[in-house]
Amino acid sequence: MKPRILDQIVATTDFHSSLDHAQSLVSHLHAHRPRSLVVDCGDFFEGTGYYLLGRGDVERRLLLSAYDVIAPGNHGWSHHFEPKLRQLTVCANATDSDGRWLFRQFRKARIGNRTVGVTAVISPQAFSAIPMAERAMHRVVDPAAALWELRGRNLDVEDWIVLSHSGFTDDQLLAAKCPFVSVVFAGHCHSPKYGPLRVGDTLVVKGPELGRGYAIAEPTPDGWTARTLLADSPTPVPRQFAPIADQITGLHGRLTAPMGGILEHWRNRPVEPRELLTAVVAWLHDRRSDLPVILNEPALRPVELGKTLTLADLLAAEPFANELVYAPLPYRDGGVQTVMQQLTDRAGPLLTSPAKLQPPVHTALMTGYLAETFQLHCNTPAGLTLGGAVCHVLTGTGPSIPKGRTP
Repeated sequence: MKPRILDQIVATTDFHSSLDHAQSLVSHLHAHRPRSLVVDCGDFFEGTGYYLLGRGDVERRLLLSAYDVIAPGNHGWSHHFEPKLRQLTVCANATDSDGRWLFRQFRKARIGNRTVGVTAVISPQAFSAIPMAERAMHRVVDPAAALWELRGRNLDVEDWIVLSHSGFTDDQLLAAKCPFVSVVFAGHCHSPKYGPLRVGDTLVVKGPELGRGYAIAEPTPDGWTARTLLADSPTPVPRQFAPIADQITGLHGRLTAPMGGILEHWRNRPVEPRELLTAVVAWLHDRRSDLPVILNEPALRPVELGKTLTLADLLAAEPFANELVYAPLPYRDGGVQTVMQQLTDRAGPLLTSPAKLQPPVHTALMTGYLAETFQLHCNTPAGLTLGGAVCHVLTGTGPSIPKGRTP
């Protein structure tokens, strides 16, 4: 096979197991790949029912078939330690507890007539969102410091390309701190900003998330240019991807199983996470009025509902299989408001019932993810999943939370 002659970089981000969009995206990547270095900025796994049913097998096959370099994200972190995926993964600022790099720090490639170093970073905030059990012996160092250290090694690289799992705003700050970087491909943020945005001589650009598109960067005589594109034109699936398409079809059939009629308030419309989570928090607190309820808004995703709730709808709204637990709240370093602020910083905006928690608050109902994120121990299972609570709110049926005493 002749070596590929590359003249551009194609980057995706935050695919989140959106396999409904895989056919179109893969067709576009396949068309670009003969002359493109194909990269991903993290969070390729988790986020839909496809992942929960298939456990990431389809996503793994897509990465190994269509990509050259990938960055680790907070979702699917453990997958990057699988031998074949680890060979594709780069990250400049993740180490083990002894300071040894977890992944190869960079890959060198020839793009056009330029020798480029392709590396990746994950922000401390994104890293802290990885489940504790997956990152217990891992650490991150400051992304900018790691990039400067890498650049200082005289690695015979003309340009640096960074795959950043940090967020578009953080990536602008990173570009300002590291002006030697030519292009920062952004990820993690789920913001409406895509760029390209120029910070000094550095371009910051993000491809559309959830498999809807990608970003392209190309070297020019004066630097680099970048743009974003949608993968929305219908194109046939490349022949070598047909078995993967068949696997997706099989999973889709399981996801279309009906779970009950949707209540009129939620029927035939898009539902945003905050509205649905507000109703879930209120329902949970109504069932356990003796305890406050604390949930984080990113635990749910937007969903388009019809008349009947399917497994796909439920897993689209709550794709992370969160268990609900009773967790003790610590009172170190201040009161309950300090705890709430620290949880918000680590896990995103919170919704609570009652709306303002007043001390004394010793135990709260929350997800196991929140309890683990804040290292709250001695948790007691509540006997219900967050998905079960969502199902009950949307349909009026499904499992209910016991009203008995908290163990």
